[in-house]
Amino acid sequence: MENVLTLVATITAKTGKAEPLKNALLDLVAPTRAEAGCLQYDLHQDNQDPNVFVFLERWTGYDVWHDHMESAHIKAYIALADDLVNEFVVKEMHAIG
Repeated sequence: MENVLTLVATITAKTGKAEPLKNALLDLVAPTRAEAGCLQYDLHQDNQDPNVFVFLERWTGYDVWHDHMESAHIKAYIALADDLVNEFVVKEMHAIG
């Protein structure tokens, strides 16, 4: 699957917002995994800093990922994010070995 899109999304909570952010992110997991083209959507929390969350995502291509970003559950999360998120960084990658 050489066209597989891999994303590593790092989300850092604002001070005092780790738990509500965690709950909001967990709400994304089931509906996203059910989306067409989603190969992997796993949420992790940093062992050293509980304010840091990482999604490891794999998609069959950019088109399905763009559809994901327009989904109702992502839009609902985005509406909450300003109050919860200090920093959001997405790295787009592809497998090389």
